Amino acid sequence: MGEGLRLPDLREALLHGRLTGDGAMGTYLYQLGFPVGASYEEFNLEKPDIILDIHRRYVEAGAQLVETNTYSANRDKLSKFGLEQDAAAINRAGVRLAREAAGDAAYVLGAVGSLAGGRKRPAGRERVRQNVREQAEALLEEGVDGIILETYYLLEELEAALEAVRLLDGRVPVICQLATDGNGLTLDGTAYAGAFQRLLGSGADVVGFNCHSGPGGILRALDRLGADSAWTPGVPLSVYPNAGLPGIVDGRYTYLATPEYFADMALKFAVAGARIIGGCCGTTPEHIAAIAKALESYAPAAGDAAVKVKEAQPAQRVKAVVAEPDPVPAASEGNQPSIVELVRESVTVIVELDSPRDLASGKFMTGAAALRDAGADAITMADNSLAQTRMSNLAMGYLVKDRLGMRPLLHVACRDRNLIGTQSHLMGLHALGIDHLLAITGDPAGVGDLPGASSVYDLNSFELIRMSKQLNEGIAFSGKPLKQRASFVVGSAFDPNVKYIDKAVLRMEKKIEAGADYFMTQPVYDAAMVERLYQATRHIKTPIFVGIMPLISGRNAEFLHNEVPGIRIPDSVRSQMAGLEGEEGRKMGVKLAKELLDVILGRFNGIYLMTPMLFYEMTAELTRYAKERVFPLVPLGKMN
Repeated sequence: MGEGLRLPDLREALLHGRLTGDGAMGTYLYQLGFPVGASYEEFNLEKPDIILDIHRRYVEAGAQLVETNTYSANRDKLSKFGLEQDAAAINRAGVRLAREAAGDAAYVLGAVGSLAGGRKRPAGRERVRQNVREQAEALLEEGVDGIILETYYLLEELEAALEAVRLLDGRVPVICQLATDGNGLTLDGTAYAGAFQRLLGSGADVVGFNCHSGPGGILRALDRLGADSAWTPGVPLSVYPNAGLPGIVDGRYTYLATPEYFADMALKFAVAGARIIGGCCGTTPEHIAAIAKALESYAPAAGDAAVKVKEAQPAQRVKAVVAEPDPVPAASEGNQPSIVELVRESVTVIVELDSPRDLASGKFMTGAAALRDAGADAITMADNSLAQTRMSNLAMGYLVKDRLGMRPLLHVACRDRNLIGTQSHLMGLHALGIDHLLAITGDPAGVGDLPGASSVYDLNSFELIRMSKQLNEGIAFSGKPLKQRASFVVGSAFDPNVKYIDKAVLRMEKKIEAGADYFMTQPVYDAAMVERLYQATRHIKTPIFVGIMPLISGRNAEFLHNEVPGIRIPDSVRSQMAGLEGEEGRKMGVKLAKELLDVILGRFNGIYLMTPMLFYEMTAELTRYAKERVFPLVPLGKMN
């Protein structure tokens, strides 16, 4: 093994303080202009000056732990580029570059990533061990101060990787990190506490979370971990969140979370027990500098540094829950005008209610019935928004229509179905009498809870609108005539929270040319934004339903503002929500939403309410409020 290893020093540092990790490598290279699809790990040999410069930027920003540029430098992944024979050389070069940048200011961690990624099926225990053993051997021989096993979704694979490292070296500090969406479980169904206890029992020194989620999701994961009675407080934890969820701006992926937001969240991570705090996808040296500065003033509580590790516990798995029979009585359905016809004559309210994330649908149906009784004109259901797996909105839409007599308005994403599947889906909607749609592109599968899934995108939203309208003419997308005509009323999404709204309106006009019948906007939280939207679309005759999603807490406001693409919340609103939680937070969220409704009504007849976390009581109250307010109706074509 190489000289200069500081193993005891690293463990000692973990016992007596917080260490700042570094940030992203791959997404940072992408931001610098290097294309997706290249082997960034090969840059250790081909572009060493670039990698060295990035390491130095992170060290200068305050990183005390520098990860080698070797996340995917295993034989399996390198083979895709014909580089499998260079695995050892790439890993060794990665250590040398990180060591040169770190000097005496930072430790060097050998980064080892997952083979399986977000796939449900593991790569195979022996295959994992072989790949990790070859990679870790090169990293250890070159003299890393520790190994970080990161972005593992499956406990089984992470255990195999840890075993491979421990067979090589029983003393080197090892950090084991799971990717998480904050729901409390690994992808293979193991509770966080049970998973971490098993890893600690197998030789991990530090356990934690990285990737897949922004700071909000990671903090939720820590909250769930701390609430689990099987967890032992005081175990060293590490967190490396993404810079929120990726959005697409001008054809490029971007991340929203600011350095200031990371500084605030770093303190919350520290309070929750994290001893290593860094960044993953989308983070930059500026984010790391903010973390380092925030942690300078953090004083850990007495006794917080003690390391206590329980004996490994058996994995805890989810038990099947049988749903109670739906208590909501069926309701008859009558002939109804379309929402486009309704909104020309009266204030019209569409309410979004998320389909269940499990197999129990009773609460959803109860919420839908409450919204019906409040006067909602349609219940709209997303198509696995943010690529999070939910019960089929087709199934839930049919139940809403059949049992409650309500109009379902289904989002249809281009992400999940090819041309065949999309037309088949639309034909099935026609057969079920579901004729209101919202055509959307859909968030990339990689940001969701099954990141091993692929995104299809045979169609874009323009083509999906055209396909739906072509079915209305009795013609399949292939041009083949059909025996019936559909009667789809097709909507499209509009984001007013953009820098150049005139360009967004031009895109809106092109969607109208493609056949869009109405628009539903991203949520707005600013009266000035409503006025901006109103002025920019006064010439548009097509109805616009302005989106409102009531806030439920101060933490919720910060998460939406900093981590979710397409949502910006004014400082004045965030300050009013700051520190509010539970019922108090929801009351303030409804109050602020009512104030915004007063601004929207009189400018727009269409309201699109989004129910946060199935708190349907909030959107039911807002529906009643919108319906009861008296405002002059907006004559479409003159104003919006």
